[in-house]
Amino acid sequence: MPGLIVILEDDASLRRAVERLLSVAGFDARSFGSAEEPGAVDSASSADCLILDVQLPGLSGLAFYETLRVPRPPAVFITAFDSAATREAVERTGPHAALIKPFLGKALLDAVHNATRGPP
Repeated sequence: MPGLIVILEDDASLRRAVERLLSVAGFDARSFGSAEEPGAVDSASSADCLILDVQLPGLSGLAFYETLRVPRPPAVFITAFDSAATREAVERTGPHAALIKPFLGKALLDAVHNATRGPP
């Protein structure tokens, strides 16, 4: 049974679209516009997977992820700013997926399914 997926994305239209896509796919999706929004940390700590925008106002998706207690849920990082530095920063947090905006819904669902399955 698919579990809780927490979305942290400051673009409201993308946040709603991702939440709808995940809900249609059978996930319990909860979204927040910033890391500072009430409930974001508690929800993320109990999630089965996180979808985190790398570039957020305030605390970035990467910095937010680092604040969570270990063991942290797997994450799919999304960004509109692809660069070697961004890819290296994501890699330093662990073996997580990174998608460049705009991305296909199927690519996001595949990344979430891979993340929630865990290591082989």
